[in-house]
Amino acid sequence: MDLLHTLKTRYATKAYDATRRIPEETVTQLLEALRYSPSSVNAQPWHFIVADDEAGKQRLAKATPDVGSLAYNRPKILQASHVVVLCARNELSEAYLTEVLNKEEQDGRYADKAAREWLAAARAGYVQQHIDAGDVAHWNQKQVYLAQGVLLLSAGLLGVDATPIEGFLPEAIAEEFDLESKGLTPLVMISLGYHSDKDGNARLPKSRLSAEVVFSKA
Repeated sequence: MDLLHTLKTRYATKAYDATRRIPEETVTQLLEALRYSPSSVNAQPWHFIVADDEAGKQRLAKATPDVGSLAYNRPKILQASHVVVLCARNELSEAYLTEVLNKEEQDGRYADKAAREWLAAARAGYVQQHIDAGDVAHWNQKQVYLAQGVLLLSAGLLGVDATPIEGFLPEAIAEEFDLESKGLTPLVMISLGYHSDKDGNARLPKSRLSAEVVFSKA
């Protein structure tokens, strides 16, 4: 599919067809897109919770009470085919960085021990800069939003509708999945599926500021 066509036609879906389910092969590609998302120094400071059945979506829907200001997002969770919660790690511990390092070595990224040690020291240096600045959690959260962008674009390219949702109670998700003990913060949910005929947003033209407004020459 043409990239610009996808960018011009994908949109935040407002209503889903609950009878349609994303094929498993497509779901696998979407989850792999998340796993292969870019992150600073390849820290991959995230964890993704996937709701792929009614029970899982009901658990996520607890964060959008059926009354109150967040109720409008509840159907987007319950009627979608799949929903993913994108969580950020609150810190980058030495043990976690070693886990990343070991996986990189397993995947053949290091020619020898010296190469591994150099990268380990370089990454630790960047992490320490953020520890000293007191913004590791915020740094990690920015990486998670890179993954969100990858997922939204991937969904569009695969013909899957999607909705990024920040309108939920993060504390409810944290409690439901015991995220505090795991050192994770839930940031955003992404509903995935196919829009229903009731989705008026599907019929509206895309609107963006002109190139003359958003670009300038260096």
